[in-house]
Amino acid sequence: MTSLFDSYPLGELTLPNRMVMAPMTRVRAAAGGLATPSMATYYAQRASAGLIVSEGVQPSLVGQSNPGTPGLYTDEQVAAWRPVTGALHANGGRIFAQIMHGGRVSHPDTTGMRPVGPSAVPAVGQVFTPTGPRAAPTPRALETAEVPEHALSYADAARRAVDAGFDGVELHGANGYLISQFLSSNANLRTDRYGGSVANRIRFAVEAVSATAEAVGGHRTGIRLSPAGTFWGVEETDVPELYDELLTELARLDLAYVHVEATAEEEVLVGLRRAWPGTLIMNPVLPMGPKQAGRDEADHWLGLGADLISFGRGFIANPDLVERLRTGLPVAPVDEDTYYQGGDAGYLTYPAYQHTA
Repeated sequence: MTSLFDSYPLGELTLPNRMVMAPMTRVRAAAGGLATPSMATYYAQRASAGLIVSEGVQPSLVGQSNPGTPGLYTDEQVAAWRPVTGALHANGGRIFAQIMHGGRVSHPDTTGMRPVGPSAVPAVGQVFTPTGPRAAPTPRALETAEVPEHALSYADAARRAVDAGFDGVELHGANGYLISQFLSSNANLRTDRYGGSVANRIRFAVEAVSATAEAVGGHRTGIRLSPAGTFWGVEETDVPELYDELLTELARLDLAYVHVEATAEEEVLVGLRRAWPGTLIMNPVLPMGPKQAGRDEADHWLGLGADLISFGRGFIANPDLVERLRTGLPVAPVDEDTYYQGGDAGYLTYPAYQHTA
C-alpha cells in the first residue's frame, strides 16, 4: 500500500513525502501586501512537508479579500517574497503560491474599491475589514469584456511568483472566492458566455488556469476545488457534471495537480478521482470543520487513490508534523484564537516535539 512517507514526483520536483501543508490565511503581511521576516521563519519551520501551499495571495488590489494578506502584483511584493522562498529552500522545502482573487468576498474599507463578481449578488455573512466584521457588500457585476483581464490576473501573479522564487502556483478555485463564484449557480446569474450552462460556468476557471499554465508551465500550475461547497453562501447545481466537465477541460493542460477538499459526499469525490488522470491532492476533512485530519484520514484517502494528502491545522501547531506522524508522536492542538490575531504568538511559537531523557 502507498505510504504517506513515500517520495513522489511532482512536475520537476521530487517530494520527499506525500504530506502537503494546506493553504491557510494567517493575515501577517505588512502594509502594502508585503511578506515579512516572520513569514520566512514560519514557512521555513515547516519545510519538512513534501510540499507547502502558501496562504492566499491576491493577484490585484481589487482581488484582496482580507486585510493583512500578501500580494503578488507589485515589484515590492516580489522582492519581499524572495527572502521567504529563500529561507524555505535553504531548509530543503518546496512551496507553491496560492493565488486567491476574493471576488465578491471583500469590502471597500479593505481595498478602497467596490468588490467585483460574476453578478451583483452579495456573499452571505460578514467579511473582515480593518475596523472589524462588516456585512458583505453587493459586488459590481463584471462586464463581459472585463472578465478576461481578471482571468489573466492569475497568470500575471504566477509570473511574479516564479520570479519571487516559488516553485509553482495553485489557483484558489474553492471556498466561495472568484473562480468558485463563477462555478456557482446562485452567485453567477449571468446570461452571457460565462453563465448559465455548465460549459459556460466553467469557462472562467478554464481560462484562468489555461493562461497560468501558458505563463509558467502546466508543471508549475495547480488548482484547488471545493465541489458542492457552500462557503460564503455559494451553491452549485449538477455537481458531478460540473466537475467532470471542468476536469476534462483541465486535463488537456498537463497540470501539476488538482487539490480537492472533502466538501462533497465521498462517492462524488471518488468519482472525481477517477475522472482526473493527473496528480490528486486530497484535503481529507472539511476545512474549518469539527474534525482535524490525522493519519487515519490520510491513509483512508491514499487507499481511495489520492496521491498526496493536505493537512491544515496540524501544520499550524506542529511544524514537525511529518516526523510526528511518521513516528507516532503526539500531535499538539491548535489555538484557534491566534489564527488571525497578527504577531508571532500562535504563529512562530509552536515548538517541534521536545524529547525528554
